[in-house]
Amino acid sequence: MKKLLSVSLAFSLFFLSACSNDNNDNNNNTNNPTPTTVSNTLSSGTWRITYYWDTDHEETSNYSGYAFTFGSGNVLTAVNGSSTVTGTWVTGLDDSQVKLILAFSTPAAFAELSDDWHVTERTDTRIKLEDVSGGGSGTDYLTFEKN
Repeated sequence: MKKLLSVSLAFSLFFLSACSNDNNDNNNNTNNPTPTTVSNTLSSGTWRITYYWDTDHEETSNYSGYAFTFGSGNVLTAVNGSSTVTGTWVTGLDDSQVKLILAFSTPAAFAELSDDWHVTERTDTRIKLEDVSGGGSGTDYLTFEKN
């Protein structure tokens, strides 16, 4: 199952990175984010998860104390003291929706964040994300705020 998820996420990363960017990349309007504005925002500074709703319950506390860095080469790093978790990230367009794709293989709490998230809001200090399950099992919400 993990191998299938990894392959699916890798395919999604490739697909969205191959998509063309919106022509309005300089638009900083929170109601109309672009892949470039989302990437530029996230790659500046460190971030924390301030809200994570997984289908039917809140799981924000699983990420308490972690500082997330969206680095170059699409490397995503989460650090909490001596604990470091690495994954990948990429932005893109899919059906005219700005997406942020996160991929972690372990630990399990971070693997839950692995998905293609629809960006619903972008400000200089907050990124709000949403994922509606295709199988009808619910909607997940994820919010990053700048430290």
